[in-house]
Amino acid sequence: MFAIVGIFLIAIMILAILSILKKGESKNRNAKRNPIKGKRIITMNEQPTFMKLKEALPEHIILAQVAFSAFMTAQGYATRNLFNRKVADFVVLDKAFNIVAIVELDDSSHKGKEKFDAERDTLIQEAGFKVIRYKRTPELAQIHRDFNIASSSLAQVPIEPDLTKTKLVEDAIIIERDEPTMQPTQHINEVKLKS
Repeated sequence: MFAIVGIFLIAIMILAILSILKKGESKNRNAKRNPIKGKRIITMNEQPTFMKLKEALPEHIILAQVAFSAFMTAQGYATRNLFNRKVADFVVLDKAFNIVAIVELDDSSHKGKEKFDAERDTLIQEAGFKVIRYKRTPELAQIHRDFNIASSSLAQVPIEPDLTKTKLVEDAIIIERDEPTMQPTQHINEVKLKS
């Protein structure tokens, strides 16, 4: 009988010691935390390319450093893990926020990573998007060729939004119209709904 009580007391003491150690460990984990620092969204090498894209594609929206998970999805963790934590240098959108192309800048940091880049391209293409890669900041004429834009027609051809690809835009417009206190924003007034 004394042996059972002794074993029971020893087990309680071990549990108490483990509990105390765990509390101290969680405090130490917070103490080891390094300070968080801000950093540039676009690297010095990417900044000129961003500016050239904006200049060459004035009717488009240029986004920088976009997570793959923002423009692709899949069922199952194993498949999502293929693109989880990957980031596109630039995403070019039309006025209706449809993706026109994913633009990657393959500067000197990409040397020796051709296989990795090819795998990224395959993922982007599987999701249904065009990939355009530049080894350095492209000239305006190169961007116009890659996006099938004639230089003389830049200001003359308005981009018609393709709402068949962007169901969420139509839903957002309906929601804003149903809310009487909300004033539609300018970009919503420009969108023409298809009946």
